[in-house]
Amino acid sequence: MQQSVGGRHLSLLARLLPTPADAGRYPTEIHPIPPQPQRSMKITVETTVDAPLADVWHAWNNPDDIVKWNAASDDWHTTRAATDLRVGGVLSSRMEAKDGSMGFDFAGTYTQIETQRLIEYELDDGRTVRVEFAPTDKGVTVCETFDAESTHSEEQQRAGWQAILDRFANHVTSLDRSRTSQNAG
Repeated sequence: MQQSVGGRHLSLLARLLPTPADAGRYPTEIHPIPPQPQRSMKITVETTVDAPLADVWHAWNNPDDIVKWNAASDDWHTTRAATDLRVGGVLSSRMEAKDGSMGFDFAGTYTQIETQRLIEYELDDGRTVRVEFAPTDKGVTVCETFDAESTHSEEQQRAGWQAILDRFANHVTSLDRSRTSQNAG
């Protein structure tokens, strides 16, 4: 006689389980799989800046420039920025809503620098950021890859970092144009 549990036959289950005759063929203890390190999702954003590499590099790393471009929207701004551009040096900035309703600090330590090519740093929360600068026939492509955080969705993070990167490109392009018009006059 077969008994049915949840639409399945117990005899089928009995055929799948080890029997006394299987002794020694299967482990007697079940060992849990050790926890795996949490792999954070990487997000990449990029833009191409129509300006010389030296200007792009300078504006990315100069605190006076950073406070002008480092915001995702017009209702936010960066109130202060500092960079110590060397391996082991610290970068930091303070971003706030212009109405004063909220703000946050952004800080990390440089882990790799290749002048006018690559910057890597680790944020204070352990996430990493990689910024690559690649000259092209249309200017400089800036490619930023970062570990996602868990507070905001992937889409929100991608949109925010992309908006900041686009503001950076606009800032550098406007600097290049103002220099060109000053030199022409």
